[in-house]
Amino acid sequence: MAVFTFDNIKIGGIAAAVPSNVEKTTKYNDMFGEEEVKKFMDQTGILETRRAAKHQTCADLGYVAAKKILDERGIDPSEIGAIIFASHSPDYRRPATAFVLQKRLGIPTDAAVFDISLGCSSLVYGVQVLGGMMQSSNIKKALLITGDTASKSVAPSDRSSLMLFGEAGAAILLEKTDDTLHPIRSILKSDGNGYRYMIVPGGGYRDLNPTEEIFDCKDGNKRSLYNSFIQGTAVFTFTIFDVPQILKEFLAHTNTTVDDYDSFAFHQANLYILKQIAKKVKIPMEKMPISLHKYGNTSGASPLVSLIEEYATNPEKKIINTLFCGFGIGVSLGVFSAQVDTQYIYPMIEDDSIFEEGLIKSPNELYSGLTK
Repeated sequence: MAVFTFDNIKIGGIAAAVPSNVEKTTKYNDMFGEEEVKKFMDQTGILETRRAAKHQTCADLGYVAAKKILDERGIDPSEIGAIIFASHSPDYRRPATAFVLQKRLGIPTDAAVFDISLGCSSLVYGVQVLGGMMQSSNIKKALLITGDTASKSVAPSDRSSLMLFGEAGAAILLEKTDDTLHPIRSILKSDGNGYRYMIVPGGGYRDLNPTEEIFDCKDGNKRSLYNSFIQGTAVFTFTIFDVPQILKEFLAHTNTTVDDYDSFAFHQANLYILKQIAKKVKIPMEKMPISLHKYGNTSGASPLVSLIEEYATNPEKKIINTLFCGFGIGVSLGVFSAQVDTQYIYPMIEDDSIFEEGLIKSPNELYSGLTK
């Protein structure tokens, strides 16, 4: 178990963006049947999601969120010393999407920028990595941009995932503080034995150009090797047993209780799973912000999306002791605690813009603009 404490780092801003395209879950009544769709909505709590346009990426949405924080806080891009893009939905196989975001945001060349390839645990891992970098360096402000456009890799008739995923990009600002009484504390775990639980088997460098054959899968779905595969039973077991365990370990390690926290910002896997976790750890559901009904499972962005849903438009601004939890692909999971000033949680942004320069339709386009 990896345990971390950052006693001079705080959260300085939270923002997120989603596409304007709303997809009602009932849209799938004809495809899957009204009874099955209703059962899905009752179990998951997902009534609608947001879907990105063909060439819109998670980074497009994350850029808008990061820009919102910088503008609202009056922070010049030159003050940002690091950017991490943590996602499974990069713009390209290479280079890292963080470089594209650095250019778009106008972050100076002396900043450290890189990607972390993670999904639903990307927020908790990203905060730990950024916090560690900041605590051991002269970096005073840094941005983590996270989220996914996960539905783009889902097979078009996959009843296990098609209604599940929503698309969002979120940003969180970390900055150094003189307050050493309220540290960020975190625990991370991972288990590579579960690498096949959630996977897109084809298109990576293990098998760059596999067959495009559509397979009849044992769970009744049709998928190609380019589509997302989720081993539902294994994932469910992991979330129901491992996630409550790491939460209990965190509370014991930090000598805190559920009562010490005002809000539990957890990855929005589905409503049934969240209720089971809350029951096992004795977390009141009224302390757990939910965003599933409006946005679906938005991967690593979901804890931030849920905080925005709960606090951004609330006129009462206050400091909340928050416990964050992310868990998913890998498998990986983590928890961190932090104080959040709700005046720096900004309302949800709807945005459909794309980075036109980044849409490269011919290799010959790459020969222009090579001079610095």
